[in-house]
Amino acid sequence: MMAAKIEVTGVREVEFQVVVVEGASRSKHQVTLKQRDYARLSEGKVSPEDLIAKSFEFLLEHEPKESILPRFDLLEIARYFPALSATCAKGWGWNSIRPAAGKRT
Repeated sequence: MMAAKIEVTGVREVEFQVVVVEGASRSKHQVTLKQRDYARLSEGKVSPEDLIAKSFEFLLEHEPKESILPRFDLLEIARYFPALSATCAKGWGWNSIRPAAGKRT
């Protein structure tokens, strides 16, 4: 199986468009990433685009691109996939991704 190509483009300061391409098939997603969340998660070690691309790589290991929500905040991933925090902290060397305190779905 061919690896997906993940294209991340900044739309606004806190909004990004993500296009996932697998062969002739593609999906589009709008992802928000607040500056304070970006700073906390990455500590400036990677760009916002790289942080989002890595997060999509993680998602694609767990579900097909068609199952990924069309619009969401990056921190929402940890609500559905708590393992992302450990992957982020251990595998990527970044701070854990966790929803902000007080947020509920």
